[in-house]
Amino acid sequence: MAAAKNSRPRVALIGCGGTISTLASGPFDTLDYPETGTKLDAAAVLDAMSELGSIADVSPVAFREVGSSKIGPEDWLGLARTVQETLDADPGLAGVLILHGTATLEETAFFLDQTVQTDRPVVLVGAQRPLGTVGSDAVSNAAAALRTVVARHARERGVMVVLNDEIHAARDVSKRSTYRLQAFVSGAYGPLGVVDADRVVFRRQPERPTVRFDPADIDALPRVDVLYAVGGGDGVMVRACLEAGARGLVSAGFAPGMTAPEERKALTRAATEGIAVVQCSRAGSGRVARRKALAEDGWIAGGDLPPHKARILLMLALTRTSDPERLQQIFDEV
Repeated sequence: MAAAKNSRPRVALIGCGGTISTLASGPFDTLDYPETGTKLDAAAVLDAMSELGSIADVSPVAFREVGSSKIGPEDWLGLARTVQETLDADPGLAGVLILHGTATLEETAFFLDQTVQTDRPVVLVGAQRPLGTVGSDAVSNAAAALRTVVARHARERGVMVVLNDEIHAARDVSKRSTYRLQAFVSGAYGPLGVVDADRVVFRRQPERPTVRFDPADIDALPRVDVLYAVGGGDGVMVRACLEAGARGLVSAGFAPGMTAPEERKALTRAATEGIAVVQCSRAGSGRVARRKALAEDGWIAGGDLPPHKARILLMLALTRTSDPERLQQIFDEV
């Protein structure tokens, strides 16, 4: 009799480094390990997390082994292409799991959510404490994320982030604590679901972006800078960003979505010269609507996107258009 075919789900594991891929120098090193620890590639992480083999057949894919503070636009493009090529090359894959540092995890996740074309789950996971330390969450987070990739009903939910047994949408999630295990939250909308001991539970379906960007069509992303509003702010930083070659500026404004008068003058001048200006808020929640003053000055309202995600969307959008009205449509559709 022929042997039964292997029905275990298959998952690609892409390694980007980060705390979850780091061996600390000692059992209590949860502070200095970024400089003193050893970064492992995806294959070595699998060896260190043998427990994952009981959940799925996992194949490692090397990418970068760095702290996520070193990951930026060029890496986002490269990672998006790697994820897309991995999925396209193997239609039988259940999905993709990405190991990533927590510093910029939400930015990478948001970029992938705007660029990767698939209905299969793509999940990013990180850790707050490195491998081998007392109380490390590395293995438990990786296991929860892998269970999410292979879970029923995990498809068509966009790129997700899993930490601390919670499943978050890439668009909504943000890191709100430096060291606590419950560092990631999804603001007003809450997580998509949870990973419990007996099963993965989804409780809401995120809205999918109607505007998508193909990384294969993008050679490089334009420079976009974020300006943090402070009382008495002037135009010095605006001028510095423009001299550095910025094609877009995002104002992390005061809570209502505005900035100091002198800085506003400089930003409005930039907008009249063809620089895309997006108004967001530094408050951490709530929408910035396109009120009359923003529209008249040719600014784009960032909605409820935090400034660092608005920067990513503006980078992508500027590869298509610099028209403020079209840019506003793109922001409204994400």
